[in-house]
Amino acid sequence: MTTDHEAVQDLLGAWAVGALLPGDERTLAPHLADCDPCAAEATRLRAAVTALDGPPFADEPAPDGRDRVLGLALRTRPPAARTAPHAAPYAAAVAGLRALLGELDTHESWAVPVVHGWNVHETVAHLLAADEPLAVRLGLREPGPYDAVDETPWRVVWAARTDAVLERERARTPARTLESWHDQAAALLATPEALDGELAGRATTLMGARLPLTDHFLVRAFEAWVHTDDIGRALDIPVPPPRTPHLWQLVRLAVRILGRALGDKAPAVALTVAGRGDEMSWVLGSEADPVSAELVLDPVDFCLLMGGRVDPADVPRGVGGSESAARHVLTRAASLAWL
Repeated sequence: MTTDHEAVQDLLGAWAVGALLPGDERTLAPHLADCDPCAAEATRLRAAVTALDGPPFADEPAPDGRDRVLGLALRTRPPAARTAPHAAPYAAAVAGLRALLGELDTHESWAVPVVHGWNVHETVAHLLAADEPLAVRLGLREPGPYDAVDETPWRVVWAARTDAVLERERARTPARTLESWHDQAAALLATPEALDGELAGRATTLMGARLPLTDHFLVRAFEAWVHTDDIGRALDIPVPPPRTPHLWQLVRLAVRILGRALGDKAPAVALTVAGRGDEMSWVLGSEADPVSAELVLDPVDFCLLMGGRVDPADVPRGVGGSESAARHVLTRAASLAWL
């Protein structure tokens, strides 16, 4: 079975001699941004090919696509050696979106409709707003009008914050919005809580959920990846799923959130998430009653369902036992989407 790492290794040789297809650039750059060994190998291969080619003539063009891919990846690389495992999926998602948006060079591209009535520019502005609560909680921003502790439902506060940031960012260029989002994300990834799993073990309430900070970093990764996929679909640019270890971190988070939402009154359902080289199982719902249904989902499909991007009636699945019990789990999962 070929892993994500092995697949990228296969692309490096083609990249080094300038034979990489444009679609492969979008796979390679995010991986190089997140993987020290592959980035080092890319640098070594590029140096070797440059030495074999000899120095450029004075009238040769500026650096080619090889340098663009590597340069973009290295500029957007998170501090992978220092980032703790719980923050690594967010670091990779940030690098992936930055690599994707690096391809956009026209106003028309930024204006393409994406989701919820937002275009590409506005979707990035939403991510800027979405990261703000964690930035406030970690002391990177001063609390604002949307950070007061009161009885307002969190979804109302969430929507109001996004609306305010959208209004502000529409008056700025897409490049400035992207820069602000990336700077805030980089600051989050440089906090002690992103570098130390024990320090990030303390629980805090954000978006109506009291979770360890480790999980809140995964929530940020989840949202960044889903909206990157939204933008990729809108622009007809394939966006790969998270790297396999990161994907399973998101799956486990999603199962914990779904289990809380179902509670112990729902019919017991055995959920199996299988694919991408792994398989995990849980029993959700009542612990006192026998299992009434077995439900099998692909990890990417499960995450997209939790993100509200797949209709529960249409998501590919395997079901054994009670259809109604399985359908209840799928419907509840989709209802939790906030993206």
